[in-house]
Amino acid sequence: MKMSARAGEFYIDGKWVKPKGTGVQKVVNPATEEVIGEIALGNAADVDMAAQAAKAAFAEYSQWEVGARVELLEKILKVYETRHEEMAQVVCAEMGAPIKLAREQQAQAWVNHLREVVRILKDYEFEVPVANGMVRREPVGVVAMVTPWNWPVSQIALKVGPALAAGCTMVLKPTEVAPFNALILAEVLHEAGVPKGVFNLVNGTGPEVGAAMSAHAAFDMASITGSTRAGKDVAERAAATVKRVTQELGGKSPNIILDDVDVAKAAAVSVNYIARNCGQNCNAPTRVLVPHKLMDDFCAAMKAQMEAIVVGDPADEATQMGPLAGKAQFERVQGYIQKGLDEGATLLCGGLGRPGGLTRGYFVKPTVFAGVRNDMVIAREEIFGPVLCVIGYDTVEEAIEIGNDTDYGLAGYVQGGDAAQALAVAKRIRAGSIGVNGSLLGPELPFGGYKMSGNGRERGVFGFEDYLEVKAIAYR
Repeated sequence: MKMSARAGEFYIDGKWVKPKGTGVQKVVNPATEEVIGEIALGNAADVDMAAQAAKAAFAEYSQWEVGARVELLEKILKVYETRHEEMAQVVCAEMGAPIKLAREQQAQAWVNHLREVVRILKDYEFEVPVANGMVRREPVGVVAMVTPWNWPVSQIALKVGPALAAGCTMVLKPTEVAPFNALILAEVLHEAGVPKGVFNLVNGTGPEVGAAMSAHAAFDMASITGSTRAGKDVAERAAATVKRVTQELGGKSPNIILDDVDVAKAAAVSVNYIARNCGQNCNAPTRVLVPHKLMDDFCAAMKAQMEAIVVGDPADEATQMGPLAGKAQFERVQGYIQKGLDEGATLLCGGLGRPGGLTRGYFVKPTVFAGVRNDMVIAREEIFGPVLCVIGYDTVEEAIEIGNDTDYGLAGYVQGGDAAQALAVAKRIRAGSIGVNGSLLGPELPFGGYKMSGNGRERGVFGFEDYLEVKAIAYR
C-alpha cells in the first residue's frame, strides 16, 4: 500500500518542513521483508527547532480554558474516524500486526484513550481549596515524547492525549521501525486545528534524536516507552536539566496458576496473552507458574493450543499471529530460544526457525519451554516474542516468591477458581498492574511499573496527572 507522502518531512510549528539532517531509513514490511518506504532521520538541529516551537506555543496554549481543550480533543476524534481503516492497514503493513488486531485494538487505541482523556478533563478539579489557600494543578510545560514500535498508536495516544488535555506542548519522536502511523496522526492533529507549535514531530534514531531531546533544556518533561536500557539513557541525559522523567519500560511478568483452576480455560488464557501481538508486549505474562500436581495436564493443554495458533500473512483476516516487527527482533528471539535449549529447558512446542510453510518474513514458532528454573536467562530477561517459560511450584507462598523474584515489576497475572484467593494473591505481586482470570486493563485503570519497569503511570487520572504540576497558593 502507499505510505505517507510526508515521509521525507517533519511536522514543526504547524507545518511540514524539510529536515536539517540528511539521513534516511528504509521501512520494511516484516511479513514480506520488502521495503515499503523510507523516512528522513533528524538530528539535534531538528530537535532544537521543534523544541523552540513548542516552547513558544506553551505561553498561549497553557492558558486555554478547559472547554476549549475539550472541543479540540473531540474534533481530533472526529477527524480520526475518517482515517481509522487507513491506520489499521498501515500498522498491519509496517509492524506486522494481524489486520483484525490492527483494526480492533491497535488503531482503535487512539479512540479509546482519547475518549477517556475527554471524560477526565470535563470533570477534573484543577483548583481545590485547602486550609488557608488552594492547591492548583497546572500543565508541566514542554514534553519530549519517545514511543515504541509494538503498540505505536496506543503509546502515542497515551502521551499526546493527556498532554493536550493538560495544556502542555510537545515534540514526538516516534519509532523509526514503524513510523508511518505517526505521520497519519500528525495530519489528523493538523486538520483538527491543533495550534501551531503545540504538537511537533521529528523522526530519527534514539541515539541521535532521542538523546538530543532528553538533554535539551527547553523540555520540562521526558516521557519514554521502550526498553529498560533506553529508559536509563533518557533519565541519565535528563538529569542535567532536572526535568521530570516518566518511563514505561520492560517486564518479565508472572502468570500464577492456582491449584483450583479450570486447566483448559487457564491454558487458553495463557496462550491468548502471549499470542496477542506476537508476544511483543512489555506486560506479557511470559513466566507461567504452575503447581507441580497440575503440570502434566496444564502443559498438554497449553501445547495443543499453542500449536493451533494460525500464524501467517497479517493481511489475512484469519491470521491470529503475524511476524515479529523486524529482522533484529527475529534474531533476538531466535537467540533466546537457542539459549533455552542450551540451558536444558524442555521444549514442549515451537523452537528455532520459521513455522512450516513460511519461507520468508520474520515469523517465529509459538514456543513453550517447560522445566524452567527462575534463574535461567530465559526466565530473567525480556524476550519480547511468543515464548512461554513454565516454572513449577509446590505452595502459593513459593509461587508468590518466584513471581516477585525479578528485576521487573510491570505486570502480573493470577488464575484460580476461588476469586477471593486469586485477588489475595494479586495483591501480593510486586507489580504495577495485575490481571485476574483473564481480565485486561481498561483505559480507566493506570498502567506502569515497579522496579526496573519504570516510574510514572499512563491511562486514566494518574496518567493525566503526570502532565500536571502542583502549585500551592496561600491567600487567606
